[in-house]
Amino acid sequence: MRLLIAALAALLCAGFAPPQAAPVYVTRHYDTPAGERDPDLLPAGTARADKLAKWFRGKKLAAIYVSDFKRTRQTAAPLAAIRGIVPEPYDPRDTPAIVARARAAGKPVLIVGHSNTVPDLVQQLGGQRPADLKHEDFGDLWTVRGGKAKHVKIEP
Repeated sequence: MRLLIAALAALLCAGFAPPQAAPVYVTRHYDTPAGERDPDLLPAGTARADKLAKWFRGKKLAAIYVSDFKRTRQTAAPLAAIRGIVPEPYDPRDTPAIVARARAAGKPVLIVGHSNTVPDLVQQLGGQRPADLKHEDFGDLWTVRGGKAKHVKIEP
C-alpha cells in the first residue's frame, strides 16, 4: 500500500516543475529605429541601457544572455562592463532552450530578448504572459521568480 501511495505521489508531482529559486530578469532590447534588420541603439536606448546598469546596483547577477544582434548586445553592454560579465549568446528562436539554461544556472540571470520573444519567455519562466509588445515598447523589465513576474519600467 505504501509503495502504491509513493508511486501515485511521484506521478502527481512529476508534471510540476518547482519554481526557480533565483530570479530571472527579462527585458527587450532598448530603443531602436523601426524597419532596420540589425540597428544600433538610438541615443535614448543607450541612455536606457545605462539606467539598466544602475537599476541592477546591489542586485546579484551571475550571467547575461543576449541574442546575436547588435541591439541586444548594446542593451546589455553597460551592465556587463560594470559587472565584468561576458554576455552569452542564445538563439531567440528557441525560447525553451534559453529558459532551461536560465533555470539551470540556479543564480540570478538577465535575458535580453525581442518584442516577439519576451512575452513567451516571461510565461515559460512561470510568470503571467505580458501583452504583446509593439515596436515603441521599450524599457519593460520583468523579474520572474517563484511563479510570479514583477514588472518595472526603465526610463532613459
